[in-house]
Amino acid sequence: MLHRVTEVTLFLSVLGRSGFVPLPFTDFLYISIFIMALTTKLNAVNTMISVIGEAPVNTLGGTAVPVSVVQAEAVLDETSKAIQSEGWHFNTEHEYVLTPDASTSKINLPSNTLRVDLDPQIYTDSDPVQRGLLLYDRKKHTDVWTKEVKASITFELDFTDMPEQFRHYITVKSARIFANRFLGSREIEGFALRDEIEAKARAIDSDSENADRTIFDHYSVLRVLDR
Repeated sequence: MLHRVTEVTLFLSVLGRSGFVPLPFTDFLYISIFIMALTTKLNAVNTMISVIGEAPVNTLGGTAVPVSVVQAEAVLDETSKAIQSEGWHFNTEHEYVLTPDASTSKINLPSNTLRVDLDPQIYTDSDPVQRGLLLYDRKKHTDVWTKEVKASITFELDFTDMPEQFRHYITVKSARIFANRFLGSREIEGFALRDEIEAKARAIDSDSENADRTIFDHYSVLRVLDR
């Protein structure tokens, strides 16, 4: 079954290309193949602008791109960063080795770092936070580190590097935000919000399955069991 936002996009695309007439089998076959493919950034933006009744575009670049497409892409990037900042299994790496620079003794973080932390049970004398792209120790009031550390880092990934469930969730949420800013329609926002809740539930379920989490992953539980 197609999701509601996808149905709207598909209907508008077909309507704009062929008019409101029955399509031959080859067109339905093409549509089926298109739906099975992973969502691209272009697909996501076309879904967003379809909600406000605009026809899909073939590219996101160039000078001829409508302003609404530029705005939609900006909302998509903004929403993607906000959702990824929450920290998920797919974009968080643990025991990521960070080494101080040989000349400055400062630790430079990867440019796509959204969040960083050190295990408080191991690094008891540090309180690390991100300051720009440097790792700063609040407890010692310095950004100078004498040795390498192993951190947990949440990264911002490109749209096409994310699992399909999160691509869909981000697309649907972005479509609701974009339509609300562009049209301010409570009716459209109501329908989109319902789709967003369903998409978020699927994304969370997918991420949890991949993480294979158990109660034994939490330090507090292990400490009680180890008594």
